[in-house]
Amino acid sequence: MGQVIAFRRLQQSSAPSEPALGLMSAVDFALRDLVEIMPHIALDTAREQAEACRAMLAQAFDAEVEAELGG
Repeated sequence: MGQVIAFRRLQQSSAPSEPALGLMSAVDFALRDLVEIMPHIALDTAREQAEACRAMLAQAFDAEVEAELGG
């Protein structure tokens, strides 16, 4: 049986036109969360899918950092 992970609801910001979180920060947080969650995934296919997701996010994150650095 899977484990349910409860996420906190985002609170409304005072300025709705400004993003609450930048995309790069969101990807960074997602990568960290996946690293923490993956050891607890019991189903092999789910673990493989989580690893594929982590790899895709890491590749996109690294490419953006590389582009920002001008390399």
